[in-house]
Amino acid sequence: MPFKDLDLSTELTEAITSKFKQPTKIQAQTVPIALANKDIVAIAQTGSGKTLAFGWALIEQLYQSSSARQAVIIAPTRELATQIHQSIKGFSDIYGLSLSLLTGGVDKESQLLELSKHPQLIVATPGRLLDLLKGGFIQADQIQTVVLDEADRLLGMGFWPDIKSILSLLPTKRQTLMFSATLPDELGSQVSTLLTQPVVIETNSKNTVVEQIEERLYLVNKGSKVKALIHQLELNRWPQALVFISAKDNADALCKKLNKAGIVAAALHGNKQQVERTQTLADFQQNKVRVLVATDVLARGVHVDKLPVVINMELPSDPSIYVHRVGRTARAGEEGLAISLVCHGESDYLQAIRNLTQRTLSLKQLEGFPVTDQPSTGQSKRPKRDKQANRRTSKKSSIKQFKTKAPQR
Repeated sequence: MPFKDLDLSTELTEAITSKFKQPTKIQAQTVPIALANKDIVAIAQTGSGKTLAFGWALIEQLYQSSSARQAVIIAPTRELATQIHQSIKGFSDIYGLSLSLLTGGVDKESQLLELSKHPQLIVATPGRLLDLLKGGFIQADQIQTVVLDEADRLLGMGFWPDIKSILSLLPTKRQTLMFSATLPDELGSQVSTLLTQPVVIETNSKNTVVEQIEERLYLVNKGSKVKALIHQLELNRWPQALVFISAKDNADALCKKLNKAGIVAAALHGNKQQVERTQTLADFQQNKVRVLVATDVLARGVHVDKLPVVINMELPSDPSIYVHRVGRTARAGEEGLAISLVCHGESDYLQAIRNLTQRTLSLKQLEGFPVTDQPSTGQSKRPKRDKQANRRTSKKSSIKQFKTKAPQR
């Protein structure tokens, strides 16, 4: 389908075709339905072009509207909200539409100043949006369209109570668009209560990884993971690598070890101030930092054109997060590589990922890193307690009673 068949205005179509050859599957299916003012539940892989799919539709709706119409896009993290804002701003500027970014970690007064100008399109994180709605700084009755981006992550990160509160403040008759890379059962059960007769769009099977991603999984000792990571970075010489790790403290510690090994690295996680997070991400995108070590708060917010590789230092306990992590590479039709360093203790996590994605994900040996750790048998390694000895010990009340008697001569 060519872009001219998406029912977009001439100026917007010309701007799009100057940057892209043809619409992706999600764009071709979503834009016409969204322009028809219907609710949508879209299951699309990360990197499929869904941001521009709903972005173009909203811009066209606002341009064509004769009333004081507003639209809101809700994203789970500040980084993802910023990325969405950057992706659609150039297109919204074509018609002079005002666009505001509302996230936590930013001076509230400056955001209130923006809101006083009545922006037509708002990109926001749940907490800050709810706060501003309750404060009366946003005219809720003018919001006619709501986009819930990365809906499964909004649910998984505990934002669902805020989402329900936000929607309760908005007009009952509105358009709601829900986009998600995975559809957990808990989210699926919410659809009928939040949307009205939604059109379901599935451009891929639920919870799948894009075909352009090559997945390599290596079985290594838990204590060898850092050396294995450094070995892979030195051997392959990727210009950029995004490394995912589970704990914030571990992210900082790994970053220090990489820098000590002569690999320029930076850590990105929730404990960092917003200004620092923004600068670190910008440095990575501009190739000033070769390796970005991030926790899952960034699994949805990092976009780097032609990112060659994503590396899992640890497998996530939630298998759907694996899909989003590896989805940082092979975006917009490009090819990419996802490497996971797996120890025996992560076998349950690996099996959960296999079950979710329906992929074999075979473990291979990494040359130079023999596996000496043994799989857990599930039995305790501690010797059985001598209950009689414990009782005898508990009856002793003097330190003299604990001393070994000297042997008689």
